[in-house]
Amino acid sequence: MSNSIKVAFILVMVVYCLSITAYAQAPSEALPQMNANSVVVRVMSSGGFYTALEELAPIYERNTGNKIVLISGSSMGSSPTAIPTRLRRGEEADIIIMAGTELDKLIKDGLAVSGSRVDLVLSKIGMVVRAGEAKPDISTTAAFIQTLLAAKSIGYSASASGTYLSKELFPRLGIYEQIKDKSKMIVKDRVATWVARGDLEIGFQQVSELLPIPGVDFVGTLPDEIQQVTVFSAGIAAGSQQVAEGEKLIQFFLSPEARPIIIKQGLEPAQ
Repeated sequence: MSNSIKVAFILVMVVYCLSITAYAQAPSEALPQMNANSVVVRVMSSGGFYTALEELAPIYERNTGNKIVLISGSSMGSSPTAIPTRLRRGEEADIIIMAGTELDKLIKDGLAVSGSRVDLVLSKIGMVVRAGEAKPDISTTAAFIQTLLAAKSIGYSASASGTYLSKELFPRLGIYEQIKDKSKMIVKDRVATWVARGDLEIGFQQVSELLPIPGVDFVGTLPDEIQQVTVFSAGIAAGSQQVAEGEKLIQFFLSPEARPIIIKQGLEPAQ
């Protein structure tokens, strides 16, 4: 072997050894420390609780050594990503987190375990505009109506908040016919994303789904007299292989450790 080849070989080995050492010294927080007793828990959640879940899951992983797999979907609707659709086509889940009324339907249909519902948070509907734009007045029902009539375009979600607005509130306020042609239901995306791009002038969704999106300014919540507070609940999916660990995870969501993270996302703990 020539000297040049020997030198090259030695350099390669040195780099390899250094990379192995660096990997071994990487912070333990990077990944949960899986062991022989570790399990994988699949959590299927609608958007109202999903952002909080993204912060809570790594904490639970570090505390337990288990792995949490997050799956996103709306509480209702016929979209391929909607939680009822996912479950009916056989997708696996251990915990389901969604609007409590919709979870009750899944329990009735045998897709979630009877008696497993646990209420987690209360969520209100809010409104955003594109960052830097004037914030319309929605402090009273009369002001809210005028804002809707004056807006060039309106967006709302394909889940619980959007269903309430389009099917109940707008008709009740007597303005559905005036605004229906400039209103759009957003499927498989956050409403605030459309507002941030300038595709919509104003957008409505659960507050916890609006706050994380860059490029928008939060205007406020709907007036109390026309607000709908949605209870987001957790339940055990039928056929779950991790019932005991799923129940422990749900209790973690109710713990003092989880509370400040939940509140930061614009949600109110239900317990």
